[in-house]
Amino acid sequence: MILRIDGSAGVAEHMRRDAELLAEADARVAAGESWEAVLRLFRFDPPGITLGHAQHAERELDLERCARDGVGHAKRPTGGRAIFHAAEWTYSLTAAIADPEWGGGLAESYDRASHLVCASLVALGAPVALAAGETRERAGGAGAAAPCFASTARHEIVRDGRKVVGSAQRRTAHALLQQGSVLLSDGHLALVDYLAIPDASRAERRAALAAASADLGDVLGAGAPLERWAAALRAVLAQEGAGRGAEAGAGAGGGVGGRDGGPRRAPLRDSETRPYTGGRA
Repeated sequence: MILRIDGSAGVAEHMRRDAELLAEADARVAAGESWEAVLRLFRFDPPGITLGHAQHAERELDLERCARDGVGHAKRPTGGRAIFHAAEWTYSLTAAIADPEWGGGLAESYDRASHLVCASLVALGAPVALAAGETRERAGGAGAAAPCFASTARHEIVRDGRKVVGSAQRRTAHALLQQGSVLLSDGHLALVDYLAIPDASRAERRAALAAASADLGDVLGAGAPLERWAAALRAVLAQEGAGRGAEAGAGAGGGVGGRDGGPRRAPLRDSETRPYTGGRA
C-alpha cells in the first residue's frame, strides 16, 4: 500500500484527484498491469459540500445561498448523500478489485477499509467502534435527502451509537474507490443551512443531524494534523502485518499468510508529501 498525505484543497479539486486515481487503477488493471493500493489522506480548505454521485445539486442544495456565502460544491465519484466538509480528516482508498488485501466483494472490501480506519482511531484514544445492524434514519422530511451523517449503516464507525465516520464506495470493472470523512468538529452541521428545504424546517433538521452524529474534536482536536493520523495508520498496518507473519510462521510449513489464509499484507510505503501534481507517484 502507498500512503499519501495530500494536504488541503477545495472540494472540486479533491474529487477530481480521487476520480483520476480510480480511472487510472481501472485502466492499468484492464491492461494487465499491477496496481498497488493507494491510501490518500487530505483535508478541505476552504470548507465545502460534496454530493453523492447520483445526487443533483439543483435538487439537493439552495444554490443561491451557496453562491452568496461562497460555499463550493462538487459531486463525489462515490455514492451516498450530502456532506459539509469542515474540520475533519478525510481518506480515500483506491485498490484493484482483485487485490487480496483491499479488494474483494463490496461488503468485504468496505469492512477491510473501515476496520483499518477504526483501529487507527482507537490507537489514538478515540472511543469508537464499528456499527452493527441495519441502516437507521434519524433525519427526514420534505425536500432534499437526509444528510450522510443522519444515518448509520453496518460497518460504519460510531461513537456511543452516533456516526462519526461516514464512508461510501464506487466500483468499476477492475477497481474500487472508497472515500470517508472523520468528523473532528460539529462543522458538518452547517450543511443544513444550504439544503433545499424550507427555512422553517432547518432547526428541526439540524437537531436531528446533531443527534445522529458525533465528532472527535474533544479527543483529537479540530485541527489535528494529518501526520498524526498517518502515524497511527502505519502502526496499525505494521502490527497487523507482524501478527499475521507470526501466525503463519507458527503453522505447518512456516509460509507467509494473511487474512483468511491469503497472502500476508505487503509493507506500507509512503508517497511524497509534496503538493499533488497528478498520477499516483
